[in-house]
Amino acid sequence: MSTPSPGKSLNEAPATLDSLPVSVLHGVGPKSAERLATFGLETVQDVLFHLPRRYEDRTRIAPIGGLRFGDHAVIEAEVDLAEVKFGRRRSLLVRVSDGTGSLLLRFFHFNKLQQQGFERGVRLRIYGEVRRGPVMLEMVHPEYQRLAEGEAVSTEDRLTPVYPATEGLHQLTLRKLGEQAVSMLAAGRLPEWLPQALLAELNFTDLVSALRYVHRPPPNADVRALEAGVHPSQQRLAFEELLAHHLSLRRVRLRARHLQAVPLNRSSTLLDAFYASLPFALTAAQQRVVRELQADLVQSHPMMRLVQGDVGSGKTVVAAAAAIQAVECGCQVAIMAPTELLAEQHFGNFEGWFDGLGIRVGWLSGKVKGKARGQVLESLAAGEVQVAIGTHALFQEEVAFERLGLVIIDEQHRFGVHQRLALRDKGREGQKVPHQLIMTATPIPRTLSMALYADLDSSVIDELPPGRTPVQTVVIPESRREEVIQRVREACRDGRQAYWVCTLIEESESLQCQAAEDTATLLAEVLPELRVSLVHGRMKEADKAQRMAAFKQGDIDLLVATTVIEVGVDVPNASLMIVENAERLGLSQLHQLRGRVGRGAVQSSCVLMYRAPLSQLARKRLAVLRETNDGFEIARKDLELRGPGEVLGTRQTGMIQFRIADLMRDQQLLDKVEAAAIQLLEQHPGAVKAIIRRWLGHAPQYGQV
Repeated sequence: MSTPSPGKSLNEAPATLDSLPVSVLHGVGPKSAERLATFGLETVQDVLFHLPRRYEDRTRIAPIGGLRFGDHAVIEAEVDLAEVKFGRRRSLLVRVSDGTGSLLLRFFHFNKLQQQGFERGVRLRIYGEVRRGPVMLEMVHPEYQRLAEGEAVSTEDRLTPVYPATEGLHQLTLRKLGEQAVSMLAAGRLPEWLPQALLAELNFTDLVSALRYVHRPPPNADVRALEAGVHPSQQRLAFEELLAHHLSLRRVRLRARHLQAVPLNRSSTLLDAFYASLPFALTAAQQRVVRELQADLVQSHPMMRLVQGDVGSGKTVVAAAAAIQAVECGCQVAIMAPTELLAEQHFGNFEGWFDGLGIRVGWLSGKVKGKARGQVLESLAAGEVQVAIGTHALFQEEVAFERLGLVIIDEQHRFGVHQRLALRDKGREGQKVPHQLIMTATPIPRTLSMALYADLDSSVIDELPPGRTPVQTVVIPESRREEVIQRVREACRDGRQAYWVCTLIEESESLQCQAAEDTATLLAEVLPELRVSLVHGRMKEADKAQRMAAFKQGDIDLLVATTVIEVGVDVPNASLMIVENAERLGLSQLHQLRGRVGRGAVQSSCVLMYRAPLSQLARKRLAVLRETNDGFEIARKDLELRGPGEVLGTRQTGMIQFRIADLMRDQQLLDKVEAAAIQLLEQHPGAVKAIIRRWLGHAPQYGQV
């Protein structure tokens, strides 16, 4: 407990734990405090909210004779023998016994003093995981302590928490800090930011009780519930954590309402000319979403809209309509894509559409250098380029726009929230910022959307253009490769084109994947009548673009590629997709690849080849692809099978690092979270910042706009 500062009355209420620095805890000096701060632990409150990820039962001593492989157990035993063995790795082996059986302790990292401590007859208290060894059961690098002659050491009186740790910050340190922090929990020292009425309505315990329980579960605690994360105390904390994330994104939306944007009033002249130039009519869903965008763009506050659409639903045309509205009002448009290939594809589309309308389209990526780069930057700054298309290079420091009115970001899940805010700030003038349109071809289940995109309005293009036939999907083992090659031969003989996708560029025995380069060579040999070419991510951009253009023009029959063709490639004559080692890819990625075919009126097929044996997860994943072409259903299944962390990845979302919440497990809380967020913002605005600070710390704040 901290001592009162000079001049402070001893009768004053003790400081709240969110204001007490971690240095008040015993054993935390300046250097330790600095190290803890890099891990996000700056206050005693931060320590309390660094929550256990699992628990160990050290409340009883287990007989060695009753141990089984995989057990985590405490044993008390005597040393029978200690010796150093020299093999592929030097190791210290210590055989111990307790009268019911023997066990081997194995240490790969040890010193002379440690070795000398394992004298015959020495009694040890040991904790570790039981593993199978070549001779007997073993524990590798267990925790242990020497017991003096006749010394009786009591066992733990509660379950032992295991905290997320990092290099230089170990379990023992975290446990000691956690113990001290929990002992400082007293009435009024940790503010309860959730209204009592809300806690009662949700049947939640108070915050202090929940924290005490998760840090110090009693010996009779429901270990299964704790391990699953569904104990009422954990759910109380998970709710508040989900609420903090939701509030941080809602704050972005609310603050954006106080920002200004150039109202982009609609004029039908250019837009009507654009529609007339298209060889197709927009679907009803596209028309609906265009109307929603137009209604947003005429407002004096910035549009922040997410447009979701399955593969091939026509999001790019919708984006083009929004871009035209901005250009007609004298503003520039920036369109950012996550890969060079997709950005190039957009550049080709927009240049083809806009050239006849007198709209100048520019291209900027990391590969544009020297004089060409200088010219593009000058044209952007002067406002001569009206639509700029590129990769993340668009928001680098030297890029300046004359009057940026609309930012369009494709494949939002590949970028973090702060990245799109950085691009938006390129057009910031005081309180005036550009409108934002976010697009994704990876449909986001409502569960994720509520948690990740609470700052955005949402539109869905839920209709495919007419004439698109569903792709037939088959799953076969690679032992039937010859049949697949014959299928490629027949498709190309009928005047169609095919993709053959490999998952790696170079051979790797450990991953057992066929190299794309080897595959291209092999297929060219066995299909001499076909024009075979290769595209992969390490090729020069010019070579890659040339080969993609040749494929699109029909000069190549079979394109062997890595997953660089996952998004953006549009070749209506391609009717067959082969994916090797399909078991290695995620559901959404496989769906994206499959979406490269079926873009014309002819029946298209996707062959997913796998290398046996299939894991249970891979089997389920491939079965989903075979059963449905619905991107939203596939996204839901992907979330169910792999969880949000893998589906989206921390790099992609920029925020999905939960301490105790789990979007799949806790999705039943999300409607309540949304309602609670509205209630707090309206009735308890003072609590909002404190809840966000408690859970998100000083991480990039999405509420700062």
